Amino acid sequence: MDSQCSSSVDSRVTPRVLSSINSTHMESYELGEKKCISDVRRTFCLFVTFDLLFVTLLWIIELNVNGGIRNQLDKEVLHYDYHASFFDIFVLAVFRFASLIMAYAVCKLRHWWAIAITTAITSFFLIVKVILSKLLSQGAFGYLLPIVSFVLAWIETWLLDFKVLPQETDDENRYLSALDAAERAPLMHPGPMSDGQFYSPPESLADSDDELLDEDKHDPEKPII
Repeated sequence: MDSQCSSSVDSRVTPRVLSSINSTHMESYELGEKKCISDVRRTFCLFVTFDLLFVTLLWIIELNVNGGIRNQLDKEVLHYDYHASFFDIFVLAVFRFASLIMAYAVCKLRHWWAIAITTAITSFFLIVKVILSKLLSQGAFGYLLPIVSFVLAWIETWLLDFKVLPQETDDENRYLSALDAAERAPLMHPGPMSDGQFYSPPESLADSDDELLDEDKHDPEKPII
């Protein structure tokens, strides 16, 4: 699975074997080529991108509602306060996005440890921030941003662990089974017989000799050699 994109499938795979594979379960493969990234993994990466954009949108709305974007940026970024600022929740979303895209889109990692680390850090940070900070006294966004960030992180974990990795494993097993079946199948299939391959054998020479002897017996004038 870590081979280069668009690598040629083994030429021993016959069209008959490939056509027998259910196309809905072979999403990570195309006839003759491997996809660079499977459909289910691409969906996961899109959701990770949505996570970052959604948290960013909520943070910008919060900045605009609480006194203007410029003033709030100066207050939350330049004069950062852990107990009152939402800027660290935005940075946490950027951290999740960068880590997961690097691990599962660029490096094509096939293990859950990367998302386990990002989800654990996100959950621990948000729980501590909600307990120690004063976000809950800052209106609806004090509840909304931590909850949304927490829920999106766990949805990403569920998608990877229960959708992406199992389906890619199943697709690879089907692909290897197709290769194995092709290796056991005959490499060359006999073609259709042409009309020229059907012919009648020549007449027997023994029958010809008997006819000649009969002619000699019935023709007394013919000299005997």
